[in-house]
Order: sequence, then structure tokens, then C-alpha cells
Amino acid sequence: MPRTGTWGSLSRSLLGWQLVIVFVLLASVAVYSVAQSDAAFRKTEGRRMLSVAEDLAATPGVRASLADPFRRDALPTFAESARSRSGADDVSIADARGVVLTSPDPDQIGTPLPLGDSEIRRGRAWVGEVDNGSADSLVAHVPVIGDDASVLGVVAAGRETPDFFQGVASAPQNPLALLAFATLLGVAGSIVLARRVKRQTLGLEPQEITRLVEHREALLHGVREGVLGVDKQNRVTLANDEARALLSLPQDCLGRAIDELQLNERTQDVLTGRSDGTDQIVLRRGRVVVLNRMPISSVGAVVTMRDRTELVDLRRELDANRHATDTLRAQAHEFSNRLHTISGLIELGEYEELQRFVDRVSHAHQRWRAEVAARIEDPALAALLVAKASLADERGVGLRLAEDARLDAIDEQLSSDLVTVVGNLVDNALDALEGTGRDNWIEVTVRAARDVESPDDREVTVVVRDSGPGVAPEIVTEVFGHGFTTKAAADGERGLGLALTRRTCHRRGGSVSVHNADGAVFTARLPISPTPERSLSTADTRGGVS
Repeated sequence: MPRTGTWGSLSRSLLGWQLVIVFVLLASVAVYSVAQSDAAFRKTEGRRMLSVAEDLAATPGVRASLADPFRRDALPTFAESARSRSGADDVSIADARGVVLTSPDPDQIGTPLPLGDSEIRRGRAWVGEVDNGSADSLVAHVPVIGDDASVLGVVAAGRETPDFFQGVASAPQNPLALLAFATLLGVAGSIVLARRVKRQTLGLEPQEITRLVEHREALLHGVREGVLGVDKQNRVTLANDEARALLSLPQDCLGRAIDELQLNERTQDVLTGRSDGTDQIVLRRGRVVVLNRMPISSVGAVVTMRDRTELVDLRRELDANRHATDTLRAQAHEFSNRLHTISGLIELGEYEELQRFVDRVSHAHQRWRAEVAARIEDPALAALLVAKASLADERGVGLRLAEDARLDAIDEQLSSDLVTVVGNLVDNALDALEGTGRDNWIEVTVRAARDVESPDDREVTVVVRDSGPGVAPEIVTEVFGHGFTTKAAADGERGLGLALTRRTCHRRGGSVSVHNADGAVFTARLPISPTPERSLSTADTRGGVS
């Protein structure tokens, strides 16, 4: 299964940490080199500056010039000569009070000589760093001693301390020491990196990770349930073969957002977590799919899914059998009531009333059966209407055929689809009329007609009208949604009747819609010759009515 790369991947993490180790290694080697360079500079240049200052302090001309104030004009010559010969950056001479008499910087003449931590006041020579105002300098201070052993002045010879980059450039070449230091630091960094990677991989070795990935791939592709992984941005991170088949996902779905996969609104809501709960039912390209979404805080979510199309079809058949049983029960109850009525009339001796009652009951049933049989030539649909009439009568609802209702013989597949559509629409009307407390009726129209858009094609039109309150305007576009119901239900199977009706119509390339006209009016159109490609293009991209 292809994988999408992320900045948090292990390979990028390893590369980042390796670069960190390299940079730390280079920085440490540079610091080590600068430290060596600084130590060598202090040792070598300190001795040289001390030698320059001692030689100048021992010069008779310098001692004589410091002893005689009228001869001090010669001091700059001695200082400059010493500076040029030694290569020092600064050679200065101060009197016994520490006032600078000569210096390469004219601004320092007449100012106190920067002494820092120098011990020159005690008559001792000293080498160290002094801040001269612009940069740190390595300076040697040597007292000028007169013939009477008194301190006549101070000679200061200094060099500016090199900065970091100068220190790296002038570092002494000691390859063995640098190699040892770099090796030690690299080993330490590698150990730290190895431990970090070990924690990130839960202590697994590379071959164990390979076997685990192979096992996961085989498991994902081997299970009969669909598995879909999404990240926190609702992008697909994994999808096994079953998930691709159940949701009709494209091959390049990995890395794409859920909203980009052309799924219907109900499926998007479940996959993204906007609709939560267990065993969420969605319809997708003629399939009834049950989804379960499990959030994972640090990753995103994992959605498992299974196909319940066959189970729902079996449930529909069981519902048909249940409806038949309910119809028989209603007929038995009605027959029992009529037997009691007949028995009572006999006991009362009302034989003429008994004859009229039997004729009236027999005529009503025979008339309905005869009307249905004469106008509906499909046996399955005719039997359904006869059975629904008994069920409606038990609920106090009148079921009737419209004046223009008529259907010739049709094929078995269309007959099965019509039974599904008419049965669900009549049941929905019965549920809508329940508890309204008034004389109610349901009118059914089934007729074959030419398709207006395609005159060469014929279609069967089903219209179910009731005398109920109608469909509220705010939900008129939602009644065909997957799982939508206005009825309180404890299980998750309610609200699929109209969605299955919509699915059946779209599977044949037809449509279903609803509007209000003194009650709800549901209109379904089913082509006699199905066009599945039309259903695939429309059935799953819209969440409302057609």
C-alpha cells in the first residue's frame, strides 16, 4: 500500500538529527581549535611582548628620558623603533604616575595607562589581558627602574587578541587531537540518536519493523471488512481493498481529503466525525454500508466498514413476510369481529339485517379485489395492494386506487422494484397518518407512460398521496437521506424505507420526489428498461431529493 511522506517521518527525523550531530561536531571542533589557538597565542605572544617591554625598559636612553623631563621628546622614537622591530600592535611608555607619554594612538597621550589587573604598581612585570576601549589586548607591563632603584615609568607592549574566526584560521595543526575529539563526540551523538530512534520504534529492530509492516499489509488486505485511516486534517492515510470497493474510492485516494472523493453528504459526515455513533448506516452506489469510526488522538481516526446490502435485502424480505403476517392477523381479527356480528344477528333473529350485512361485507372485499385485479395485471403488486388494504383498514385508513391507475404485465425485476417502492411509500403514509385522529385515506397511482425527455423510453410512475399533514418545508429535501426518520426509534434500522426507495429508483435510472398538496405526495419514476449508468452519476452525489 503506498504511503504518503510527512515531515514527521522517521527518515526525515534521522536526517535532521544527523545534521544536528554534524553541526554540533563542527562547532565543537571549532571551539576546541579556538581554545587551542588562544592558549598558544597567550603563551607565545605573551612571552614575546614581555621580551619587547623588558628590552625597551632596559634601554639607557629610555631611562634617561624618563629621569629628565626635558629629554622626553625622544621617547616616541624609542617606542616606535621597538614596535616596528617586534611586530607589536601597541608599544606605550608612561611615567611613574601611569600617565601615557607616548603611544601609537595620539588620543591616549596624557591619559592614564589601562592597567586592569596588572601588578606593575608593585614594581613587578606582568602579562595579561587589558580592555583598551576598542578590543581586548594581550599586554606585557614592565617597570623602568632608575639608578636609585626607583620606578621611573612603565613600558607596555601589546597585541590585539584574535577573534573567533581568526582563532580558527590560526589554530595549530594537531590532527590526532582533533580526530580523537571528533570521534568521541560523534560516537556520543550516535548513541543518543540510536536510543531516540529505539524509543520511537518501540524497541523494534529494522527487520522486525519490516515483518510488522508486511504482516499489517497482509492483514489489511486479507480481512473482509473495509478499513480506512484518516489523519487530523481528514485526509486518507490508508485504505484496504475492501474499503475501496465498498465506498467506490479511486486508486489515488491516499493523501486526498475526504471532501475531494465525491462522496455523498451522509458518508462524508460519518468519515469526518461530524456524525458520531456506532453502526452508522450509509448508502453508496447501491450498497448498504455500516461504518464505525474510532478517533485516535495522536493520529486521526480509523473507520471500519462492512457490507450489509444482502442483510438489508433479507430484512426487506422478512419485512414483506411480516407485513403479510400482519395482514393475515388483521384479516383474522376482522373476520372474527364479523363472525361475532353474524352470531349476534342470528341470536337476535335479525335475518334480513344479517343478509344485508353479509352482502355488504362480501361486496366490499370482492369489489376491491376485482378492481385491483382488473387494473393491476402484475400479480405481486396486486397482492401487495390487497394486503395493504386490510392493514390500512385495521388502522382506520382507507386505501384506494386513483382513477388513472393501470399497469400491464411487467418483468420480474421491475415487479420486485415496484413492490419495494409501493410498499415503502404506503408504509410511510400509514406511519404519517397514525394518531391524526380523523378520517384518513391513501391514494395510490401506478401507471406506465412515455418519458417526456426520452419519448422512445417508457417508465412506470408511482404516486402515493395521503390526507396527512404533509412534509415540513424544512425537511422536504432531507426525507430521502440515509437513515433519516421523524419517528422515535431505539434501533438503528428505522428511517431506511425512503432511502431504499430512492436507491431502488436510482439503480434503474429513475427518480423520486415529494411535494405537498393537501397532504404529502410522493412521486417515483422507474424506467421499464433500466439505465444503471445514470444512477451511478446521480445517486451518490446528492443528499436531497431528485
